[in-house]
Amino acid sequence: VRPRLVIFPKNSEDVQKLVQLVNEYPEAKLSITARSAGTDMSGGAIGESIVTDFTKHMQGISEIGEDYAITLPGTFYRDFETETLKKNLIYPAYPASKSICAMGGIVGNNGAGEKTLHYGKAENYIKWLKVVFADGKEYLVQPLTKKELDVKVKQNDFEGNVYKDIWQLIQQNEEAITAAKPNVSKNSAGYYLWNVYPEPAEGSGSERIFDLNRLIVGSQGTLGIVTEICMKLVPVKKHSKMLVLFLTDLKNLGTIVDTILPFDPESLESYDDKTLKLAIRFWRGFIKKRGLLGFFKMGISFIPEFFMLLSKGMPKLVLMVEFAGNDESMLSKQIADLKSTLVKFGVPMKEAKTAADVEKYWSIRRDSFALLREKVKGKHTAPFIDDIIVRPDYLPEFLPKLNAILAGYPIEYTIAGHAGDGNFHIIPLMDFSDPATAPTILELGDKVYDLVLSYHGSITAEHNDGIIRTPY
Repeated sequence: VRPRLVIFPKNSEDVQKLVQLVNEYPEAKLSITARSAGTDMSGGAIGESIVTDFTKHMQGISEIGEDYAITLPGTFYRDFETETLKKNLIYPAYPASKSICAMGGIVGNNGAGEKTLHYGKAENYIKWLKVVFADGKEYLVQPLTKKELDVKVKQNDFEGNVYKDIWQLIQQNEEAITAAKPNVSKNSAGYYLWNVYPEPAEGSGSERIFDLNRLIVGSQGTLGIVTEICMKLVPVKKHSKMLVLFLTDLKNLGTIVDTILPFDPESLESYDDKTLKLAIRFWRGFIKKRGLLGFFKMGISFIPEFFMLLSKGMPKLVLMVEFAGNDESMLSKQIADLKSTLVKFGVPMKEAKTAADVEKYWSIRRDSFALLREKVKGKHTAPFIDDIIVRPDYLPEFLPKLNAILAGYPIEYTIAGHAGDGNFHIIPLMDFSDPATAPTILELGDKVYDLVLSYHGSITAEHNDGIIRTPY
C-alpha cells in the first residue's frame, strides 16, 4: 500500500499543524496514519493518504523516575529498555518484536507478549498520554475521578465534548457494551469501551475511575495521535527458571493449563509439532543466527530431548512454564511443587535450570516465524488469522477443529502462542501469485473466525484489527 505523502514530524507542533491543515481541505478526503516502527502485522501502520512517521525525529526519553519513564512515540523499545535497565526497571508487557518495535506502536496496538499472563497489556502501564485530537490541538489525557470528569464535561469546548460524548455513550449502552466484551483474558478487537469506566475490583474499596487512555490505547491512531507517553515500569527480577512439558496429545491440555495457572508463572508459552519440525528441517538457519560454536552448544544441550523424542515420539505441543523472582530457592520450590502436581498426567517434563537451557526453548518459539518466512521459496507469510484467542479450557476441543479447517487447504503453517491465555498465532505460508490465494484467505478467515466466536473468543488478542481485520 503506497501512501500519497509521508511526513516526518519534528515535534508535537508539527503534528498539530498537520491535523489543522487536513481539516482545512475536507474535499480532498485526506486521512492521517500514525506510524512508529511499522512492525504491526495487521496493516495498522500503512495507509493510502498521509503516513506520519515518528521514528526519524520524535524519539528519546526525557525522564526515568522510580516507577515510570516519559518517552516520545518514535523511541525504539530496544533503546527504551536499555535506559530503563540502568535503573533496574522494565516495561514487562513487551511484545515479541521487542528488538525492532517502537513505543508509539506499543501504545497504538495495546502491546502484549510472552509475560502478559502475569503482567497484562500496555493499557495497564499508561500513567498519562499527550494526544493530538481531531481539532488539531494537543491534550493531556489522564485518569479522572467522577468529580474531575464532571468538571471536564462542563468545559463545553472540544475537549469537554469528547469526554461528555464518551461518558454518555457508555452510560446509555452499558449493558450492551458489557455483553459484547469477549469472554477471554485479553482482546484487541474493536474499541475497548468496557475498559474506560470499569467497576473496581470487589472488596478493593477503590473509587470508580474514568480513564480515556484505555480507549486511546489500542485504537491504532484512529481516535488521536499520541505525541508523548508516560509509562509505568516494574523492578527487574534477578532469576528465572523454566519447566518444559511435552504433550503427545491434547486431551488434557485444558486441565493441565488450569493446574499450572494457580502457581502464578510469569509465562506459559507453547509451540506445536510443526514448529518443532521446522526447527529440525531448517537447522542450518540456527547455525547462521548463532554461529557454529553457538549452534554446537545448542545441539549438545538438546541431546536429552532427542533421546526423549526417540522413546516418546514427537509431541503435539510443547509447553514452556517460566517462573521469575529474586529468591532462587523459592523458584526451585515452585518448580518442584508444580512437577509433583503434574506427575498424575504422565506427561514428559524437563526442568531448564540455566539461562542457556531456557534460551534454547525461547529460540525455537521466537525464530520459527523468521525461518518460515526466509526458508520456504516462492511463498510468503500471510498473517491474517494470526492472533485468535479462546479460554484455555476450550483448547482440547478447539485446536483439533482448527487443525481440521486448516487441513482443508494446501498451505504450510505453524501454530505457536500463549497457552496460558488460550492465545495462538497461526502463520500460513501462501503463494501470492496464485489466483486462488485471495479467495482462500477470505474463506479461511470466515471459517476460523466463526469457530473462534462459537467459543466466545476474540479474533485478535494482541495484534489488533488494522486493515486485515477491519471488515470483521
